[in-house]
Amino acid sequence: MAITIVAAKTDPICVSSVAKKILKANSEFQAEDMSNGQDEKEEGVIGAIKSLFDPNEKTKSGKVLPKAYLKSARELVKTLRESLKEDPKDIANFRRNADSAKESIRDYLSNWRGQKTVAGEESNVELEKAIRSLASFYSKAGPSAPLPGEVKSEILNDLDTAEKFL
Repeated sequence: MAITIVAAKTDPICVSSVAKKILKANSEFQAEDMSNGQDEKEEGVIGAIKSLFDPNEKTKSGKVLPKAYLKSARELVKTLRESLKEDPKDIANFRRNADSAKESIRDYLSNWRGQKTVAGEESNVELEKAIRSLASFYSKAGPSAPLPGEVKSEILNDLDTAEKFL
């Protein structure tokens, strides 16, 4: 059975009701034809459709968090790690990665700082710790100071820990 969903500017309630009808029809179909050995395949279809409309996602640690948070946090980890591993002597690449990391930090903090849904999450705590360490260093040493290995290592450890919980 193939289902095609065409995305258009529609009312979210309408999309939700269509999804419910598809899921109901699919579950009725499964109930009628359980003997053909396609249960796992059809469960994958149901799971994919549910995942498409579910605003949450299960993390590696088994917690359910907003997909938008996970996407923002993963992007922050990726861009910050890339900027820290870049050679500061290669000014063009360093600036490009640093600007990307700054944008990810701004995006993350503007959307997730103080949000109750993620306030106590280990990944959020570790990411904010990494951001504070970076901000503290640059506020003391100046915006163009080279990051010492000790600070860089501490931040990378915080990013690794945060990533384990995403």
